[in-house]
Amino acid sequence: MNDPIEVAAGLVFCESKLLITLRPAGGHLAGLWEFPGGKCEMGETLPECLQRELFEEVGIVVNVRERVLVTTHAYPKKTIKLNFFLCQLVSGKPQGIEGQALAWVDMDTLNCYNFPEADAKMLEKLRQNPCWWR
Repeated sequence: MNDPIEVAAGLVFCESKLLITLRPAGGHLAGLWEFPGGKCEMGETLPECLQRELFEEVGIVVNVRERVLVTTHAYPKKTIKLNFFLCQLVSGKPQGIEGQALAWVDMDTLNCYNFPEADAKMLEKLRQNPCWWR
């Protein structure tokens, strides 16, 4: 079994809404929604990775706050270790730089979107922490 791929994902809230992005067609888990972020590069800390990925993918600058969940999920061809961080939007207006769709969702509409299995624990934690949405 290969070592898990280290991934940082951001929970970016603004005005009681959470930013989610659509995984691109043709890729792994295409058509499912996710929390923006990506794989860590060699020598990069998780917060540095998340700041870089959010700027490259959606054009925003964030302050990375506390890590709220770490979960590992095995897919048939790879295992990922997901690190979820609360983030504060500092500047920029999110846009799909890589052509991906974006959505700002509130706590009530989050259930209307399909996410990868790996995000199940985070989705549950979001429902259990209404204070994050304020």
